[in-house]
Amino acid sequence: MPDHVHMLISIPPEYSVSHIVGFLKGKTSLYVANKYARKRRYKGYHFWARGYFVSTTGYQEQVVRRYIQNQKKKDKASDYNDLFNLSY
Repeated sequence: MPDHVHMLISIPPEYSVSHIVGFLKGKTSLYVANKYARKRRYKGYHFWARGYFVSTTGYQEQVVRRYIQNQKKKDKASDYNDLFNLSY
């Protein structure tokens, strides 16, 4: 999605969630900064928001997987509906 990311990952028990999320955010922000630094100034730019949401899936993994896969379609539909519900 243009303004957020959904990920379904499995984390081994020896790693904390905060360690894995910090690692993912750090590595991806470095990658984006290195790849697009010429096109955009990234000095002092924070690529990721400070927080994140985490939930366990357990037996409902397939429900979460379908939600992530269908999110783009649902977001596009809601964006279209928002065009007609503007409050000025």
